[in-house]
Amino acid sequence: QVQLMESGGGSVQSGGSLRLSCAVSGSNIENDCMAWFRQAPGKERYWVARIGGDGRMYYADSVTGRFTISRDGPKNTLYLQMDDLKPEDTATYTCARRPRSGQNCFGENSWGQGTQVTVSS
Repeated sequence: QVQLMESGGGSVQSGGSLRLSCAVSGSNIENDCMAWFRQAPGKERYWVARIGGDGRMYYADSVTGRFTISRDGPKNTLYLQMDDLKPEDTATYTCARRPRSGQNCFGENSWGQGTQVTVSS
């Protein structure tokens, strides 16, 4: 059973930085498709950064140039470095994992419980 546990959320002022971590057990994240999603109150959850089946990093337009997704194989941990944070980045951030076959991601996401990020102006 794959389990994901986020940490690193908190409150920060506009322009500040945070680094989120997602510790994974039950799967080797170097072989998986990984992603960060976020959900603001009253809005749908959507992805903000992901590592595709091709190993490349992809970002939503709203965070390009400010957020960086990365993974540490030996620690089996996914990260999201968030810089130049804005009030509109306020949301619950959740990491997700899908199995990979070749360069394709397949199956359902496994989810963490989420961590809250609040950015004040």
